[in-house]
Amino acid sequence: MNRAVVVETLDLDDSGWLLDAQSGDPVPDHRLRDHFVENIAPPASATDLFVYVHGWQTTPASALRAAERLMCLAVHRLASAPDSYPALSEAGFDPWCVVVRWPSSSAVTPAGYRSIRDRAHAMGARDGGGHAAHILGRLLGYLDTERSHPAAAPVMANRDGQYLHLVGHSFGCRFLCEAVQWAADARFGDTLGWSATEPRPTRPFTADSMLLFQMAAGRDAFLSLFPRILPGDGHDGAPLCGPVVTTYSRHDRATGFWHLRAERQAGIGHSGIGPAPAPMFTTRLLPLDARYPHAALDHAFVNIDASDTYVRGRHLNPAGAHSDHIRPESAHLLMTLADYAR
Repeated sequence: MNRAVVVETLDLDDSGWLLDAQSGDPVPDHRLRDHFVENIAPPASATDLFVYVHGWQTTPASALRAAERLMCLAVHRLASAPDSYPALSEAGFDPWCVVVRWPSSSAVTPAGYRSIRDRAHAMGARDGGGHAAHILGRLLGYLDTERSHPAAAPVMANRDGQYLHLVGHSFGCRFLCEAVQWAADARFGDTLGWSATEPRPTRPFTADSMLLFQMAAGRDAFLSLFPRILPGDGHDGAPLCGPVVTTYSRHDRATGFWHLRAERQAGIGHSGIGPAPAPMFTTRLLPLDARYPHAALDHAFVNIDASDTYVRGRHLNPAGAHSDHIRPESAHLLMTLADYAR
């Protein structure tokens, strides 16, 4: 692994409680911040903080490998094509990542898929007694307060000079969306951001981007499950100042064939976001030699058609290309979002 990439892990149980790595016991709510301080320390040298939440059929070891691989691909992209990310090239890019792991294994069957869907909902939904959204929301708040000032960073987009990016895969995308909704009720710090989602005085802290790979939720999820992502009647929306970017591939059977049978509609990972509370832009996952125009990503919601790239597994794997997102093209998209957040 590239020495510039540092990856930490946090583990949740099937109720969404954070587990102590030493004892395996749930961490009491009043101990959460102390636990973060003792175990999760963003280094002052880091320029970008990432929170990665994995998806279905992912072991703790494979979740860590996936995050490490994605971060290493991102570092390699900057080294091999610095002109593609001019702001990162000027200011430097030193990523630090927290991988949030949860029990996502089941039988590779439609029934197994439904069981993990139900678990993810129970773990994440505040009205269902789950704790994952609360834990992740507290993590985001902690990371905000711990953002330190990189001495060499000439561009300061947030209070302390570090950027925060949320990255999810499959059902992990649900946890992140629930978490940023929960975090709207918490106290945070400062940042700047994109033009499509301007900072609001009541929510000065924001994450700088949210990239959701092959999201396992219905196409109407941002109306039915996550209606508080954007400001609305009686609420200010989630602390998110960058775009919500989702990838999809017609070769994703998990969110196509199986999701259709489980929820009577295709999932976002197969067909993209459908109805949404704000206009969206749809484009395709670009090859490494093509730069995304800022105007293509500077929207509240962006659908990225990855059908020409996310194809592996479609013949032999019952889930199809559902987990085919650890690719250089994905790192290119990730790095572009980080670059444009400057």
